[in-house]
Amino acid sequence: MPSLQKTSAPQDRPQGRSRTVAPTRRDEVAAAGSELIGGPYGRRAVTRTGQVTPVRVIALVAIGMFALGMVQKLPCYNWAWFRGTTSQYTHACYSDIPHLFTGRGFADGLVPYFDRLGGDIPFLEYPVLTGLFMEVAAWLTPGGGDTMQREQGYWLANAGLLMVCAAVLAVCVARTHRLRPWDGLLVALAPSIALTATINWDLLAVALTAAAVMMWSRERPLAFGVLLGLATAAKFYPALLLCPLLLLCWRAGKWREFGTAVLGAAGAWLVVNLPVMLLAPEGWKQFYLFSRDRNVDFGSVWLLISQRTGQGIPPERANLYALVLMVMAVAGLAYLAFTAPRRPRFAQLAFLVVAAFVLTNKVYSPQYVLWLVPLAALARPRWRDFLIWQACEVMYFVGVWMYLAFTTSGNKQGLPVDGYQFAIVLHLLGTLYLCVMVVRDILKPEKDPVRQDGSDDPSGGVLDGAEDVVAADRALPPSPSPAGDGMRRVAWGTPGEETPRG
Repeated sequence: MPSLQKTSAPQDRPQGRSRTVAPTRRDEVAAAGSELIGGPYGRRAVTRTGQVTPVRVIALVAIGMFALGMVQKLPCYNWAWFRGTTSQYTHACYSDIPHLFTGRGFADGLVPYFDRLGGDIPFLEYPVLTGLFMEVAAWLTPGGGDTMQREQGYWLANAGLLMVCAAVLAVCVARTHRLRPWDGLLVALAPSIALTATINWDLLAVALTAAAVMMWSRERPLAFGVLLGLATAAKFYPALLLCPLLLLCWRAGKWREFGTAVLGAAGAWLVVNLPVMLLAPEGWKQFYLFSRDRNVDFGSVWLLISQRTGQGIPPERANLYALVLMVMAVAGLAYLAFTAPRRPRFAQLAFLVVAAFVLTNKVYSPQYVLWLVPLAALARPRWRDFLIWQACEVMYFVGVWMYLAFTTSGNKQGLPVDGYQFAIVLHLLGTLYLCVMVVRDILKPEKDPVRQDGSDDPSGGVLDGAEDVVAADRALPPSPSPAGDGMRRVAWGTPGEETPRG
């Protein structure tokens, strides 16, 4: 297979923005949406000062959208969290954060994992790094005032920290593929982030995962592993990314880089978990026991089946079914990874494995959509498909709260069971639709929006342009460089100049 040779950029080659892929010149939906702010990105859009960069714009947009999400929670912040349960559902502004401030002992100064709680859950049921995040927010919460004021302060402290996570998330996605920074707008403008960011603490793990993927794109496997280990210490799902990484490194023969990443992830996870594991083992394992013993819950396909058949599914059976389906999904990913005409991009398989976990899990809380947003933006950066999926998720977001309003109001207001089941189906179909589009891009690389300019795997780090040692990649016809791009692209299997990484 011909190799890609790196050459120095000619002095007369346009620099900076001339290399940047402008979605408004390639994506019909992005071009149409840009009319609200002056039309598609043009050749004369470069500022003389150079201060307005894609990354800065995306960071500001992400912060603005997060702030709009906070405004959406105002009815609950002002009164609905504290005056009964139905109002926080009818206003679709529920959050775990203020309720767990008192419910998990933070208001009383209890130490997570070490001090026993009252009630059915004896210890905090969150991973260690998330527990630390919650504790730091409790330290930042003012001590004066009544319980309502302190819960409001705790939510604001968490919202401030989570806003930083949202900005980091958007910036990391924008900087992962240096020639496509504007894809970060998919994350920054995602309505599901604004709606769900302050429901729980998932955004911490999502931001760490996005930072890990960015480090992998910079060919820093150790930093990738460390960040992924920290993310796994905050939530379990980031560990799933090691599965597609194994498959792709296997196909490319990059065993050393994969081993470095695994060691970094294991080391970082142990640094965070080992002290609590040794000093408070009962508290440390509460998260895993809770996950194992949790009943089939909202949003899952298992709840849909249970409600339609009228027969409950015990937790142990749901765990077994989910495990079997997940093993089948991973086997399918392995087959896809080794038989695709070109090695799949890392972001594509990462999205598919996390989506498989979401679809087969026995619970789908509304904020779990955050796990998929950055991976979807990297795997399938097309506004039409992304917005179709987001529309389904927004419908589910509204549906779950209206269903809870129905059940807590004595069937007087809200969405009945049939309507909620339709919302679950919308969520499942929306996610499956995006999975199908990603699989199609893998099987037909010429349709992949990232590879249409001749790129290989810009977010794949050492995998980008690597020789295939398992199955020879099929050469694709050269893709013409977009008008006004100012530089020559090279299609896979064609000798010439490698696309600069910026």
